[in-house]
Amino acid sequence: MRRPALLSLLAATTALTLAFAVPSRAAEDAVIIPAPAADAQSASGIQTAVIAGGCFWGVQGVFQHTAGVVNAVSGYAGGSKATADYHTVSSGTTGHAESVEIRFDPNELSYGDILQIYFSVAHDPTQLNRQGPDTGTQYRSAIFYADESQKRIAEAYVAQLDRGKVFRRAIVTKVERLTAFYPAEAYHQDFLLKNPSYPYIVINDLPKIANLKTVFPARYLDQPVTAQSSR
Repeated sequence: MRRPALLSLLAATTALTLAFAVPSRAAEDAVIIPAPAADAQSASGIQTAVIAGGCFWGVQGVFQHTAGVVNAVSGYAGGSKATADYHTVSSGTTGHAESVEIRFDPNELSYGDILQIYFSVAHDPTQLNRQGPDTGTQYRSAIFYADESQKRIAEAYVAQLDRGKVFRRAIVTKVERLTAFYPAEAYHQDFLLKNPSYPYIVINDLPKIANLKTVFPARYLDQPVTAQSSR
């Protein structure tokens, strides 16, 4: 992920970058996968899921375009409050992963639905401590469960997908207990929505949005929610 200080420089060279630069690895194609065999029952009240799948810009963007999501916030999970800032997390030594907190209506979108989209279009769960061009434990694939129900559903789904061999390689996603989620800096929020022509977004993240629309057309929102949306 590019540092904010480079935004103006890269924005000025977008056309040239897209014409001639080839990233080490662009966005993965979507993988068609079955829904989880085990899922949560419908419930009243807004619920929360926290997931990590590489740079949070794209993951946030995918779920901002998902029906049933109230809002999606980029942030950090897995480490302490003292190290929950972009510069420190980028060292790869904090235990944090770039993560997204998703608040959702369980009567419109289940926890299992979120995980199906996460594994299918939001990231590649077979890449260890990296995602596309980004490397380091801060870019790991992880599901941070808030309770035993989420843990059970996540672990069962990983096992189901591995048994079905729906991916070419084994899933490396870690299912970790959520101790806290720390929102990222304001300039990271809604980054994809605010910067759709930014080269990193065009190459790595807009294909994920297109895949969401193609693979999950009934779930796709043309008018996305934002980090500040509420219901």
